[in-house]
Amino acid sequence: MRAPQDKDVYAGVLLAAVGSAFAWGATSYTVGTSARMGPGYFPLVLGVLLAVLGLIIAVLGARRDPALRQVMGPWAWKPLFFIVAGNLLFGVLLGGLPSLGWPAMGFMVAIYGVTVVAGMAGERFSLKESLWLATVLAVGCYLAFVLLLNLQFAVWPAFGAG
Repeated sequence: MRAPQDKDVYAGVLLAAVGSAFAWGATSYTVGTSARMGPGYFPLVLGVLLAVLGLIIAVLGARRDPALRQVMGPWAWKPLFFIVAGNLLFGVLLGGLPSLGWPAMGFMVAIYGVTVVAGMAGERFSLKESLWLATVLAVGCYLAFVLLLNLQFAVWPAFGAG
């Protein structure tokens, strides 16, 4: 018997695998209890919930009538490349690469970088629209993370901070 070729089956298995990996990774931290949560509690609970949700989606997809199944299409290589590249660029710009001597460029530059590169994943790309979106995201992230949550990380490039 062949496995059902359905988008929901593949998506459910992927969600279950990612959720299981996060839950397993969270066990290396102190989990604690519901009344006194440790740093591993939240990722463990979210990982388990994601894994269970993925299993439910996969089972429902496998039980679907064969006439109603949605067959997987070809891989979308361009969006996959630019989304992954954007996230890698964000990490490199935010933290730098000390082993190569590249300095951290800070949160603002990283937001612009990820927005422009991830914008290239779409059918049409407009640098002007990407820069406007990056500006809105940068202002919103600055307000949320730096001013409201008071998180301590490099916002601007180290060589420009004075």
